[in-house]
Amino acid sequence: MFAPAARSPAAGRCEGCFGVLGGSCSPQPWSLPRRQQLFSSAGRLEAPHPVELFAIFAFATCGGYSGGLRLSVDCANKSESDLNIDIAFAYPFRLHQVNFDAPTCEGKHREKLSLIGDFSSSAEFFVTIAVFAFLYSLAATVVYIFFQNKYRENNRGPLIDFIVTVVFSFLWLVGSSAWAKGLSDVKIATDPDEVLLLMSACKQQSNKCLPVHSPVMSSLNTSVVFGFLNFILWAGNIWFVFKETGWHSSGQRHPPDTMEKQSSSYNQGGYNQDSYGPAGGYNQPGSYGQVGEYGQSQSYGQSGPTSFTNQI
Repeated sequence: MFAPAARSPAAGRCEGCFGVLGGSCSPQPWSLPRRQQLFSSAGRLEAPHPVELFAIFAFATCGGYSGGLRLSVDCANKSESDLNIDIAFAYPFRLHQVNFDAPTCEGKHREKLSLIGDFSSSAEFFVTIAVFAFLYSLAATVVYIFFQNKYRENNRGPLIDFIVTVVFSFLWLVGSSAWAKGLSDVKIATDPDEVLLLMSACKQQSNKCLPVHSPVMSSLNTSVVFGFLNFILWAGNIWFVFKETGWHSSGQRHPPDTMEKQSSSYNQGGYNQDSYGPAGGYNQPGSYGQVGEYGQSQSYGQSGPTSFTNQI
């Protein structure tokens, strides 16, 4: 699964891995991409990556929403009343296009009304970010697992991944904030009490206008929560992606290289050599052990008497 580790001929150590007993090597855990770390040594997936799951939940809870409300208008003339006025709306929340009929309590005449507001921009922007984030995360996972060499080539993969992660973090923050504001406006525009104010029959005191059923917004509230959770996940991944780039690795490689040079200089220098051994001056038989000047002075002692005898 992993490429064989290179060994340094000088020190006999492993590069890019931890040295273990017997000289074998094991890959560093942080040398693997962050999504490939999900796999155990046996190659089995330990846990699903939460980025893809949270992106799915975000666009599913928002993009798949459909709801409605029900109103009742009880006119003074009971024959003109309508106690079940259903108003349905759904994503992308172009409420100004949602039309419904309401009684006027003036004979059989009915008026055609529509809700107020267009909140499609924030909702569609939020869903678009969620879809593209899911697609990118899925594609990146495939690249990390099956195209590791291409990903590491010229350090382009980690740099692109770092930039895209920063961009998506910013987009998640902006999109979630915009959709939170848009959802607040949707709740106001679909409030039954606000919709009743649009009907002319409800402006007359003799008629009774009541809300029967309010829209359920729990899934939309969940989408906002998942939006901010996605922002936290992507922002938290910035640091892990940054550690894979050349910017982080270049800053981390210099101190180990300096220590390696120092250790090699000590190993090759005079401290680890047997300077006090046979090559040194202290363990070698010095001038005191050899026939030195003092030993040679004996020749003067012998030459003196010989020359004196010859003179006699």
